Amino acid sequence: MTMNWNQLLCAERLGKRTAKHEEGRSPFHSDHDKIIFSGAFRRLARKTQVHPLATNDHIHNRMTHSLEVACVGRTLGIRVGQALKDAGDLPDHIWPTDIGDIVQATCLAHDIGNPPFGHTGEDAIRSWFQKEGAEFLADLSPEERDDIRVFEGNAQGLRVLTTSEYHQYHEGMRLTYATLASSMKYPWCSTATVLNHRPKNNKYGVFQSELGYFHEIAAKTGLIEKGKNWYCRHPLVYLMEAADDFCYGIIDLEDGLEMGILNWNEIYELLRPVIADSPQLADLERTLKKVNDGRKPALVRGKVIDAFINAGTDAFIKHQEAFLQGSVEGDLISLCDPKVMTAVQAAKDLAKQKIFNHSRRVELEIGAYAVIGTLLSTICSAVYASLGDPGQMTYKDNRVMALIGDNNFHPNVSKRDKNYKYLALMAVIDFISGMTDNYATNLAKQFNGMGDSRY
Repeated sequence: MTMNWNQLLCAERLGKRTAKHEEGRSPFHSDHDKIIFSGAFRRLARKTQVHPLATNDHIHNRMTHSLEVACVGRTLGIRVGQALKDAGDLPDHIWPTDIGDIVQATCLAHDIGNPPFGHTGEDAIRSWFQKEGAEFLADLSPEERDDIRVFEGNAQGLRVLTTSEYHQYHEGMRLTYATLASSMKYPWCSTATVLNHRPKNNKYGVFQSELGYFHEIAAKTGLIEKGKNWYCRHPLVYLMEAADDFCYGIIDLEDGLEMGILNWNEIYELLRPVIADSPQLADLERTLKKVNDGRKPALVRGKVIDAFINAGTDAFIKHQEAFLQGSVEGDLISLCDPKVMTAVQAAKDLAKQKIFNHSRRVELEIGAYAVIGTLLSTICSAVYASLGDPGQMTYKDNRVMALIGDNNFHPNVSKRDKNYKYLALMAVIDFISGMTDNYATNLAKQFNGMGDSRY
């Protein structure tokens, strides 16, 4: 069985809405605009990329990272699109820029479901529900429990796009099926990955609450079914993922240099092999000797990224049939030129070794568990009190519920319909995962009676 580009690039919108065509703007470009104007995207400006609560304005946050990934993804998508067009593989109505628009939109959204404090925040949510908060999961189905006890930012990202942003509980942002399918890095559910029955352990891309949307997206784009609630990846997912990895390979190291954790020589030693064949290398290295270390990354970055994009394009086109058959098990980086693959992996290894273990980062990560724990404990207690006898709710419980807002809960919660407790907890996770690092920290202080007044 093979997927086809005509169906994979479906421009209809979630909810089976017909594609909207505007002068000068494709449906896929419209997806890009919807994402970038959303509150969820705006809040990425105050969310951790690598360094929590960084006071240095030169350090990347989730928004600057996502914007840079989107730039790389757009170019990578256009180049792949042009190669496909030249080979006659794209439908007549699709242009290379359409591929670029889709990949750019998915890159903008690739971290939109991340909670405050990044991956540490993810683990803090998991840890609390597996320990102190386990009682709140008692009445849930096994699949619902797994969604929460192994909370995953990628699944939350799909929830933001389809459920919680714009048209809440009514198809969310109402993006095109092509963009939504291309944003699902891990198109399977939580329980199977907990049991190690999926390609990536403890990674998944869809909650039970979005299961209907998930199947609708897969059906409309023709993704190949691989098992229960499991589909192959959309081919363009590999481009989004590669753009993210390419940026990680440079950005994390640049931040490490800015913070004095790394020195330029160890960074350049990793990146130089990627541009070693460049005819401008000698001129570049003469220029590098004349500037201070802080200015050197900007002189090298463009050439390295261009080499990464060329390698990614070549690898995608070479393996196009395998992508369309849904048979690629790894990522695009593993199929790239060995020099690029080695450089990206070496950069990741250096970041893990020196940057991720830096003392200030570790201190703030530990504090993140206390912040997330305080928020979950206070809010979950109030929400569960509201689901019982209203007469037993304390004044504090009522104040917490007023803070969240009744309108942010699924209609089934107030009706006490099936799975209402699960849906109530998902609304809590929406509220907390949507917070910025700063707001989460300040709110936890307020809950503990240690906050500053805000007017």
